[in-house]
Amino acid sequence: MGRHQGMADAGRDEVAGRVLRAWDVFIERAETVDLTRPSRLSGWRAQEICVHLGCWEDHAAMADLIASARAGGVGTPPDVDAVNARVTAAHRDAPREEVLAALRRNREATARYLAEEPEDLDTALTVSVVGRIPLLSVVLGQAYELAVHALDLVSCGAAPPPADVLQSGLAALADVTGALAASMDISGRVTLATPDGGWALASDGGGWTVQRVAPGRLDGPAVEAPAELLLDAASGRVNPVLAVALRRLKVHDVAGLLQLAPIVQAAPGIPGGPILQLAARTVGGAGGVLGRLFRKG
Repeated sequence: MGRHQGMADAGRDEVAGRVLRAWDVFIERAETVDLTRPSRLSGWRAQEICVHLGCWEDHAAMADLIASARAGGVGTPPDVDAVNARVTAAHRDAPREEVLAALRRNREATARYLAEEPEDLDTALTVSVVGRIPLLSVVLGQAYELAVHALDLVSCGAAPPPADVLQSGLAALADVTGALAASMDISGRVTLATPDGGWALASDGGGWTVQRVAPGRLDGPAVEAPAELLLDAASGRVNPVLAVALRRLKVHDVAGLLQLAPIVQAAPGIPGGPILQLAARTVGGAGGVLGRLFRKG
């Protein structure tokens, strides 16, 4: 796809460590909660959160992704809402132990891929819910999903996920965004900044890089907030417009961030979409309250 392949440049072991740690933390949290408890997601209990992350006879996402990569990444991205609705409806009454076992199966399927499949597959395109991007970026994307859903489980009584898992979620967010930008020949960059440091992505349309950045280091377009708030804003759990208005989230160099906004038009449900839409909305109404807030940020 180009000179750089994002987090794949760091090697499979780096990705494996982050993804499998995220799985272990999520499963540990799931084991502590009553799966019948409602979550902060409308209509979803802890049961539905865990069910849709599991590997079932009628839903084996990892196997499908590998098969797609081997076939050249042809096909149409699945409708994530339709898939989630089908899987949660089919297993909404599954016993607790079956749900936890399904989570472990998905973790094992990911670990098996990372340990056994040829590394050539890492950079092969696969059809995912966000589009056609390299397989290893999709695998790392699990760290984002697991971090966000671990935060969801807090509303069901689970302990908050640790800082390293939140950082892995942000690394995955940066990597998937960079992969999509590169696939669309979009040049741009952004830093996801937290008090504990963050991640900077840069795409030139031919490839993309993802690098860890130190706390307080901001250079160019950036979105700045605590890690849990960045993940909540990126996933739509928190309205980023309100977060900016309350000065809980800061955006630097909105015009620079706007370079990545076309990704949302091509893949409306992408991770981070609400933040990129925020940039477009802000520039469109630059004379209003948000515009003034961003200029001060």
